[in-house]
Amino acid sequence: MSDTTRRRFLHVAGLAGAAAVCGLPSRAAWTARGAARRSLRVVFYTDVHARTEWETPRALAQAAAAINRECPDLVIAGGDLITDGFQSAAETVEPRWDAYLTMHRAIDAPVEAAIGNHDLVAARPEDGTEPSSDPRQIFRTKLGVERTWRMVNADGYRLFLLDAVAVSNDELKYHGRVAQEQLDWLRTELDRTDADTPVVLVTHLPLLTTFYQATEGASAVPPANRVIVNNRDVLELFTDHNLLLVLQGHLHVDELIRRHDTTFITGGAVCGKWWRGSWHGTPEGFGVVTLRPDRVEWEYRTTGWEAKRP
Repeated sequence: MSDTTRRRFLHVAGLAGAAAVCGLPSRAAWTARGAARRSLRVVFYTDVHARTEWETPRALAQAAAAINRECPDLVIAGGDLITDGFQSAAETVEPRWDAYLTMHRAIDAPVEAAIGNHDLVAARPEDGTEPSSDPRQIFRTKLGVERTWRMVNADGYRLFLLDAVAVSNDELKYHGRVAQEQLDWLRTELDRTDADTPVVLVTHLPLLTTFYQATEGASAVPPANRVIVNNRDVLELFTDHNLLLVLQGHLHVDELIRRHDTTFITGGAVCGKWWRGSWHGTPEGFGVVTLRPDRVEWEYRTTGWEAKRP
């Protein structure tokens, strides 16, 4: 990318309060206190909703090839890797895991994945089978991780991946909430983290979004299963730290919000409108983030998939 092209990017540094662009802001750049080492190129994809109908395995192969063309140093998956695991028995979703993992393994760079609500398996089955005693176990096994929240170091950046899905006994089925155990863990890890270390936070459900205000009106309140309801408890832990970026999913839209020194990116969806094309102006795609010592550059890329679902 040339310097001329970079200068044409939307520069959002220094905005007071919160500013947002919703509905495919294709690229942006802003000043930031990154790591002093070389640049880190990251692909962030989310909401794959892998399945086997409507030629979706071909779409996943196309997405993996598009990601590889970006030559990322690191790939981050934002959750909802499969579809409908939450309400399905394990044997029902096994082919969906196979479809997702074929994509996952086709990606050349290391992939770190956060968990989404669809990735919990048999949390509340709708076929009459017994709920799983540990709906996260299959995710941990398939992804080869010990737990669904963790910290990863990458070239001077510290990444925190959260699990913000809380199974509930109401009509919403789950709420967006970071449990106290994770908050305590975050506090401990941040106590060990230098205040200048650039931090990236990854979560499936969004910590901050304008989607409902943009689509339903300024006074709209998001449902508790669409956002993290205790977002302030999470964000206040980073008050004295360099929280550079929050990568989030769940809403299937491409959105960028700047608040103080933190940028919140909602990453669209690999599946778009659940394999029916674009959703609120955001086509099937993923984000490319370049973390540089003095700035962050970001662009939303489409996979070029033409929807086959009726």
